Amino acid sequence: MSDKNCLRLPAMNDARITIRLDRQTERRLREEARAAGKNESELVREALAAYFRRSRRPATALEVARRAGVIGCADDLPPDLSTNKEHFEGFGR
Repeated sequence: MSDKNCLRLPAMNDARITIRLDRQTERRLREEARAAGKNESELVREALAAYFRRSRRPATALEVARRAGVIGCADDLPPDLSTNKEHFEGFGR
């Protein structure tokens, strides 16, 4: 039996949302799902995943620094350097 013939039931921890669609979009979703041999939820999940892959938000400076491995790379510095105001004296001058 192939996966295409199996019904995938959502796990109990899967999130569920409700959306409103105009009649034309709902009809198109139903037709596309039927043509693809999927249910509407599968098609919507795939569409959202594709959207998120295409529209990646720019990385924050913190994310870039983590990927580059520069966070925590300095030796012999206090662990609270970025949060303890005692270490800020003269900063920005």
